[in-house]
Amino acid sequence: MSELTVLRVFVGPDGRGGNPLGVFLDGSRVAPERRQAMAADLGFSETVFVDDAAEGAIRIFTPAAELPFAGHPTVGTAWLFHETGAPATILRPPAGEVRFRHDAEGTWVRADPAWIHSFRRDRLASPEAVDEFVPPHMGEPGIYVWAWIDEAGGVVRARYFPTDLGIAEDEATGAAAVAMGGDLGRDLTIRQGVGSEILVRPQPDGTVEIGGRVELVERRDHDTSAR
Repeated sequence: MSELTVLRVFVGPDGRGGNPLGVFLDGSRVAPERRQAMAADLGFSETVFVDDAAEGAIRIFTPAAELPFAGHPTVGTAWLFHETGAPATILRPPAGEVRFRHDAEGTWVRADPAWIHSFRRDRLASPEAVDEFVPPHMGEPGIYVWAWIDEAGGVVRARYFPTDLGIAEDEATGAAAVAMGGDLGRDLTIRQGVGSEILVRPQPDGTVEIGGRVELVERRDHDTSAR
């Protein structure tokens, strides 16, 4: 048995939204060949296995594939490290070193847009068009759709359908926010899903910082043995 921590990441200012995330702080106890099946069984858009809390070594899995980097898993894990007193100051997923910090607005991570997996991003005419968008079928190429709510203020309405990764719709997508920061090169507030909020801050060195609020949902024992 291992302890599974379930979080909501990028919770909106009214308490709605937030993308569910599973984190195994004792992930090194889970055999690498078991992780993909466990992520599929849990059904979260991503599940994190922490291999070394002192070094910040983590692995990230969707229900269908391992990712070298993802946004809401790194933000959630950084928040959890802070809450549990884990000694790492940098997260190390396969993509590279991810610096993180905390302030009154939430937990922040910094990432290189070059790490982000390729996916289609379409700007639509209005937030209403985003809300009414008909998603692709599971297994088809995914798509991220967005529109300005307030272009002058940098406020965006977005939805993401990563159907090629085994996810019908992602509630809040940090990797896409990094990509958007790289594309647009300006501060953004992304309102995604049913109520999530992601803050985006491009940096002078070409990286993009994303941040938001994280909340604990539960901690529970989980059977990690093969069935």
